[in-house]
Amino acid sequence: MDVLQAAIAVLATISMFVFSLKGFSNELQIWVANRLKIWLGKITKTRFGGFLFGVILTALVQSSSVVTSIATAFVDAGVISFEQSLAILVGSNLGTTFTAWLVAFNITGMGSVLLVLGTLLGWLPFRIHLAGKSIFYLGLILFSLNLINSSLIPLKESPLMVHILEYSTNPWLGVLSGIILTAMIQSSSAVTGLAIVLAAQQIIPFSAALYLIVGCNVGTTSTALLASLKLNSAAKKTARANFIFNAAGLLFFLPILPILSHKIQELSISIGAQVALAHLFFNLTVALLVLPILPWVAKKWTSESTSIQ
Repeated sequence: MDVLQAAIAVLATISMFVFSLKGFSNELQIWVANRLKIWLGKITKTRFGGFLFGVILTALVQSSSVVTSIATAFVDAGVISFEQSLAILVGSNLGTTFTAWLVAFNITGMGSVLLVLGTLLGWLPFRIHLAGKSIFYLGLILFSLNLINSSLIPLKESPLMVHILEYSTNPWLGVLSGIILTAMIQSSSAVTGLAIVLAAQQIIPFSAALYLIVGCNVGTTSTALLASLKLNSAAKKTARANFIFNAAGLLFFLPILPILSHKIQELSISIGAQVALAHLFFNLTVALLVLPILPWVAKKWTSESTSIQ
């Protein structure tokens, strides 16, 4: 019964974390909604501009799924081209690593302070009260991460949990778990944060956390794929490109993950920082490989679509 209660507590805190991520993302989307269309056309004229925009916006809204969905919707509306959207997609994957560092640096204790500050700002009559909601949700993100950390402690002693988590060291099962979990809760940030907490608590080994975060990069593409089903062909291409980039990165890295795992574990940093570093290294490498070929990809896909029509 103790294990069941602990498991329910973990699920409840994870639910709170996902809710706070979505709330934080929604508040920032409302704030930037009217400015996005003005900024996008100018910033995304170059690959680097679009890439940087994807990194910064994802780091702000704490959700690559939201950013890729926005990019897909704007392609459908004709605000940006298919080629411009590709750089945003690559940047969003790198921007999602920001959450991992928040968890790795163990600043979750600031959550309660930001909750109070956000509430106080929300009472003010000035325009600053708009920022109060965003600060409140950011505090809730950190606060819920702290609760997850605490609620996992009883599960460390559970023989059943230990037996289940033994399977996480299998590369294919670990990656598949990351894909499925992310597709289910629609948040790679939540899965990444959970992987870091589990590894830091020594509930799962570093290698298992590594497989989870690599898998969640593919799972997060499900949001844009679903959002594009009722959109035009250019928007569908954007969503498919996002999936292909992430899946290609997974296939490229999977054979060398054991080597990467060994090298990173040799570093004299906390295990949470090791997982965050691995996440950053994976996404940065994929970005550096993909960015130079984006014009060719866009031209190839556009010409193929034209020939089919």
